[in-house]
Amino acid sequence: MKLKIAIVISSLFMIWSCRPSIEDTADLNVQYWIHGSENCEENIDPPIQVVQYNRNTWILRQNKCTNYEAPFMFLFIGDEKALLVDTGATKDDDSFPLYKTVKQIVDDWTKNNGEVELIVAHTHKHGDHYAADGQFEGKPNTTVLGLEVEDLMTFYKISNWPEEIADLELGNRLMKIVPIPGHQASSIAIYDTATKILLTGDTFYPGRLYVKDWNAFKMSIERLVKFTDNNEISMILGNHIEMTQTAKVDYPMGTIYQPKEHQLPLSVLVLKELSFALTKLGDEPIKEVHDSFIIYPVE
Repeated sequence: MKLKIAIVISSLFMIWSCRPSIEDTADLNVQYWIHGSENCEENIDPPIQVVQYNRNTWILRQNKCTNYEAPFMFLFIGDEKALLVDTGATKDDDSFPLYKTVKQIVDDWTKNNGEVELIVAHTHKHGDHYAADGQFEGKPNTTVLGLEVEDLMTFYKISNWPEEIADLELGNRLMKIVPIPGHQASSIAIYDTATKILLTGDTFYPGRLYVKDWNAFKMSIERLVKFTDNNEISMILGNHIEMTQTAKVDYPMGTIYQPKEHQLPLSVLVLKELSFALTKLGDEPIKEVHDSFIIYPVE
């Protein structure tokens, strides 16, 4: 499949955009993510890279030269609502124009498909995933969700946290919300029934899996495995890339240049590898290095 990648420049911001036809989808195994520079003063990449996965799904990545975390963000649009998952690691809208970027996508969609309400959600409550919330607060037809477990239980109508799986209807596009505390208390996974993409935030991605609550994390991974047993999964996408293309080797924290990154998508088999490893490690938090991730207990 041939991908068309265009650089789009406006007076407000610059984005890279992969625009496949409606029938095609972008191959996320292809290594075309922006990945920083050795000298950020010479970096000419846009502050936000935008890849259009299909006609109503977008994946955004923050430039490592604006923040070394370079988190991914995700935009899903249904007939009635649009769901933005996470708002990145930078508050300032001049250096990180997330609202302007998302608004342009939604406005373009609205012209051809009708107006949608924008919901701004989060995979968990860590600063590199909600820093730009303020850009969206108070904007028309926009709801920014809270970050605490109680906020999530109220909005998603979850009465039995973390065992209950909730539904979020965007309009002919059903999203499933799976509580997965352990990395952080209000961590969730989000499953798109249209693309079969499972988002796992910082709980599972090609990098250092920081485990705050060992037992809760183990139970959450078991919950995810059970979910994948009962639902078709096209790919699992986390919020960062920290592993290199060399098995078991990660980039050091704070790296601003990652020219040979691990691919972003992970498979159900790798998720089951993590689950098996956690079971084998038992109740004692232990660091363990795997080809595509590192189990990394923290205090």
